[in-house]
Amino acid sequence: MIDLHMHSSCSDGVLPPEQLILKAQETGLSSIALCDHDTVAGVEAAIAAGKRYGVEVIPGVELSVCFKGYSDVHLLGYWIDIHAPELLKQLDAFAFRRANRNNEIVMAVNQRLQQECKEPIAIDEVEAFADGVMGRPHIARALIQRGYVTGMEEAFSRYLVPCDVPKTYWALEDALATIQRIGGVAVLAHPTSITQNQQLLTELISELKTLGLDGIEVYNSLATEHETMFLQGLANRLNLLTTGGSDFHGIEEHDLMGKGRGGIRFSNALLPPLRTRAAERSVSVS
Repeated sequence: MIDLHMHSSCSDGVLPPEQLILKAQETGLSSIALCDHDTVAGVEAAIAAGKRYGVEVIPGVELSVCFKGYSDVHLLGYWIDIHAPELLKQLDAFAFRRANRNNEIVMAVNQRLQQECKEPIAIDEVEAFADGVMGRPHIARALIQRGYVTGMEEAFSRYLVPCDVPKTYWALEDALATIQRIGGVAVLAHPTSITQNQQLLTELISELKTLGLDGIEVYNSLATEHETMFLQGLANRLNLLTTGGSDFHGIEEHDLMGKGRGGIRFSNALLPPLRTRAAERSVSVS
């Protein structure tokens, strides 16, 4: 079994990279891709753990991008050069903006807590839950630790959604080109999160194909069985690579490593075409 979309505590997952890989090994996964949000901080530790535990770790990233008025589109990059200066420069810029955004969110949450006659949370409480990129799930965990909410869902509905601050996104065209310039394979994550209008999604993905998109995440934790069939057919028609991943964060009980919606598992047969494309891209970059 494989899982080509997983997160560690270096972004908004719960488990540090080494523990994530150990759990992957215990789950019976032979290959995984660490695709933390807008950071590659955990990749080296994950690869080292993979060598110890006998799990192949594909270096990856999940970039927050925008395209044609759609914001928070997610673009996966596989087999990327995690030391590429142009990638790190962009990720550092996003980390700086994100830090400011998180501070603003905490301030807004604290204003709401003050209205409820509750003690505010501190940034260092939130940072204690993050190994790299701090995000809203870490703020939620601080609220849970304080006993202000009982779980993630309540933290978001009561505080984080009302107190949200808009994110900054990378233009998809630029992000896609960067992934390919540093030897990576670019895949659109959980496409139906963009829109469930299949005609519109077909048009968007067709345009992305002309821009150089390599594949789509057909098998994921969001798509229904009917949507998965649609995505597979679309990938076939457009000659796009097919991937699958759980988007594992380890936050909720239904968040299962190595499984998509409905308990579907991801076949090892997905890997060879991806490897071939990565090898071709590496040669062309060289």
